[in-house]
Amino acid sequence: MRDVLAAAFGDGPPGVTLAGLTVRGTPGAALVDTVRDTGDLLVVGTGSRTPLLRALRPSVSRYCLAHAPCPVLAVPPSPLQADLDAVHRRIAWRRPLHAEDLAG
Repeated sequence: MRDVLAAAFGDGPPGVTLAGLTVRGTPGAALVDTVRDTGDLLVVGTGSRTPLLRALRPSVSRYCLAHAPCPVLAVPPSPLQADLDAVHRRIAWRRPLHAEDLAG
């Protein structure tokens, strides 16, 4: 995990402490319980939420936004993610992929 954080963030800017931590538990509660004080920043991805997923699993980002004692930055998925998922489905189903399908 340290190698991944170092590759992604480097040493970090002066005056900012970056720390990695592994916690077990229910995702939303574990993230909120890990936040130390109001000066922290909790960054969570919102992920894509289909109606079926919304019915079956609670949203971790919504839980964090509602319960964290510090600011929460909820990052939405890339607009290109849906296109990438569509390409993966076509490949998995061995359907032909044409350049005009990607330009959409």
